[in-house]
Amino acid sequence: MRQRAGDDVTTGAAETAEVNENGSTRSAPPVPAGSEGEATGPVSPGASGSSREEGAPEVTATVRIPAFRVPFHPMGRPDAGTSASGIPVSDTPASDTPVSDIPVSDTPASDTPASDTPEGNVSGRGAFAGEIGGVGVRVIEGETTKGRTTPADAAGAPPEGARAEGDGSGGETVVAGALPAGPSAGAPDATASPAEETDTTAEVRLPAPPRTPADDPPGTAAPAVRRSRVTTLMRTASVWLPPLLTVEGLIMYVLALRVAPGPWRGVDLAEVDGLGLVSALPGTAFAAIMLMIVAFFVTIAQNTDRKFLLLFQLAAITFALHGAAALVENEARFHTAYVHAGFVEYISRTGESSAILDARLAWPGFFALVAFVTKAAGITDLTTIMQWTPLLSNLLYLLPFVLILRQVVATTRARWFAALLFVIVQWIGQDYFSSQGFTYAVYLAFVAILLRWFGRVDPRGDLHGNLRGDLRGKPQPSRGLIRRAAARLGGLTPGELSRPTGVYDRSIMLIVLIGLFGIATASHQITPFMMLGILTGLLLFRRTSLSWGLPFLLGLVALSWISYQTVAFWSGHIDELFGDLGRVLDNLQSNTGDRIDGSDPEHAPVLTARLGICAVILALAATGLLRRLRRGVGDRAALLLLCTPVLALGLQNYGGEIGLRIYLFALPGACVLAAYAFFPNLPAATAGAPEETAPARGRFRFGPALTRRISLVSAAVCALALSMAFLVARYGNEQFERVSADEVAAMHYIYDHDKPSARVLYLVPLIGEEVTPAIPWGEKDFDRISYEQALVSRDPAQISSVIDKFRVSPPNTYLITTRGQAGYLQLNHNFPDDWASRFRTALDASPELKRVFTSDDAAVYTMKSFPEGVEIPEPGASTGIGDPTSPWTPIGLGALGVTWIALFAYELSVLRGRGRGRVSRARRWILLVAVPAFLVALVVIAERFVVIGAQQP
Repeated sequence: MRQRAGDDVTTGAAETAEVNENGSTRSAPPVPAGSEGEATGPVSPGASGSSREEGAPEVTATVRIPAFRVPFHPMGRPDAGTSASGIPVSDTPASDTPVSDIPVSDTPASDTPASDTPEGNVSGRGAFAGEIGGVGVRVIEGETTKGRTTPADAAGAPPEGARAEGDGSGGETVVAGALPAGPSAGAPDATASPAEETDTTAEVRLPAPPRTPADDPPGTAAPAVRRSRVTTLMRTASVWLPPLLTVEGLIMYVLALRVAPGPWRGVDLAEVDGLGLVSALPGTAFAAIMLMIVAFFVTIAQNTDRKFLLLFQLAAITFALHGAAALVENEARFHTAYVHAGFVEYISRTGESSAILDARLAWPGFFALVAFVTKAAGITDLTTIMQWTPLLSNLLYLLPFVLILRQVVATTRARWFAALLFVIVQWIGQDYFSSQGFTYAVYLAFVAILLRWFGRVDPRGDLHGNLRGDLRGKPQPSRGLIRRAAARLGGLTPGELSRPTGVYDRSIMLIVLIGLFGIATASHQITPFMMLGILTGLLLFRRTSLSWGLPFLLGLVALSWISYQTVAFWSGHIDELFGDLGRVLDNLQSNTGDRIDGSDPEHAPVLTARLGICAVILALAATGLLRRLRRGVGDRAALLLLCTPVLALGLQNYGGEIGLRIYLFALPGACVLAAYAFFPNLPAATAGAPEETAPARGRFRFGPALTRRISLVSAAVCALALSMAFLVARYGNEQFERVSADEVAAMHYIYDHDKPSARVLYLVPLIGEEVTPAIPWGEKDFDRISYEQALVSRDPAQISSVIDKFRVSPPNTYLITTRGQAGYLQLNHNFPDDWASRFRTALDASPELKRVFTSDDAAVYTMKSFPEGVEIPEPGASTGIGDPTSPWTPIGLGALGVTWIALFAYELSVLRGRGRGRVSRARRWILLVAVPAFLVALVVIAERFVVIGAQQP
């Protein structure tokens, strides 16, 4: 048996030692007395021995030898590969354990100081003989060795069976031989009878001095060093190759998009057609994205949680996919982003928000926050912020989503692949400068805190589905299909982790949780109800340690904001607020905006890509759920995250975009379950167990290693295909969603001529539809400019409807025509390709109109003369006389304060108390106060809706 000097391991214990996940060991109990031939009794820490009788099986024990320098007697140089005694040299690789200069003693090597005895240098091959700890040893030296020599060195033939191992490369020389038994701890006593004498095998590793070029044949040293470096690089390729490929792909991508257009490089925006930006991207951009995704899968193939590298790779892929428009376009995309900038400018200028100007200002939290920050920082132009917001938003989304992934019971591959899916299937474009983009990050943080600090897992089973002691003997219901299904689902292994935290931490995070909900309530209409739905679902499925008091508290916060703070929005328009409640089919069938609608044949692949991504991710989620159920795992939290947003269909159609919002909020759960379609196994329960746990192999099942390779390759192919589809789906509307500098300049001309007020006409194919203007509107002077529709037809020469609109409009009325409006009409309403140029020609030829601004992508027209005596009107009032109220409003406000305080105190008592099933006397008093106050507050909210909603606007 081979053993390095200084090691101290008992053979039997080493074979049964357990290694935990941190790499530490737990030694097994000592080997008990066994059958014939086994060592009996304890083995001392310093040594162990082996005894062997003739005909008995050989038993080898490990000897701990303190580090030493062995004297030797030089002998003649034999032929290459043969020791001085003629014994062949072994090919066993040399050890890297240095040999100390400590003299032979019984002191352990770690406690013995280094010897100060000078060393002598002796060259040549030879042999030596002596004693090690009282054990006789004779060693054959197989290579030039450095050591101390004394006159007591003895030479002679080695013992029978001795051998020397060395490769002459400057490493160690391994010498082994059969040694007569000597007095050492745990070895047979020297006075034993001849029949009990045994042979002891010892092994010594001696370092050889470094070889010099003079010792080697000419031309042999340099190639050896070169081969060694190449071998080292190849062995460490898994460490340096993934980051190198990622950086290379990132640089290639930036150069492909930013350099001047040419073969395989650069982007010419004039080439953008019905397919969107993808039609103008060079091939090197696609190659760079694929290279970064391949590098990502090379990293997760190692099944090692290299967090920082994987986060960097995800950030690089996010930059490539979500930052493409910011790299090639000079202005922020999405026309609605400009009106949001106008809200910020209005709040910053006036210090107030007004729902009379726009219903979105009834939820001004996000706009007020940006106005405060930009005013404090002295920022007046939001163009750069708007341009890079989509990329920054998606990078921000990754942080809470990765925290969510750390709370699920899954392998490393499954978690990081879910994070990658979250990046490449988020195509709907709600990450721009908007309240929705901001509150989506708040929503993810809310869910992450719920699962991390307030997660709960019932003690139903361990990671391998084994029922724990208190449930193993519980009888399972035998009658009733529903009862049997419920019992089977209840016995599944939880797919979430529960990490215990202190009461103080949980109290702080409870305040943060309520604060996040308050921010979302003040900033967006739908997000707080999504958050409330997730919290309620986790309580129903027993996946949170919070009590039922928190949903009532948060629900009252959302209702009170609508009732008291958005009166200007719903007063006299109660139907607009509650008219769509329960109309699930109508809300589902309503159009989901221009992002998934199109009539141009060139634009049809964009629609297909969008629907295809939705279908694929949902199909993968269903597959992943089934594969996890087959392994006995119940992923309740992920299923809730997927299904809860669907309930929003019963609330509103949200301007025809409710389907897009449902997809957005369902993505976290869908991505987690979709990752299980490829990597459904559970992680190893212990470090000594296999990498993953899987059900028993069936008759036609592949082996575990081959299955993992197939899953990894399949996931990589799926990710590559989805990333290419993402570019089509996300940037498919670029023909009209892109904003050019000419269009912005045209609007700035109007801002410069809007005193005291102005009116802007934008082009629509039908009057009456709620169509977002395809112009960068509302960036400034939102309270001074009104925006109205001007009807146009497919025949660009027919401009009579435009002239009629001008005739009934006051002075300072402008018509703006842009490239974006023409692209919108072409792709979504089948207008001719040359409609824009012919329409502008017709406007130029009109005797009643004049062009006041012109550029390649935009033009502004107004009337040559307006009727005499008509003056420019003053801007409309941005605030009303006062918010309407009801008789019981003061009582309701007091009840709200009492309810919130009582429910918050109750929730704190639940966190700090022992035993959730036992309600203390203090909690009973809190409930006695909270319940009546809650009912009164709820009645007053209903009374306000009835009384104020019935009033005329």
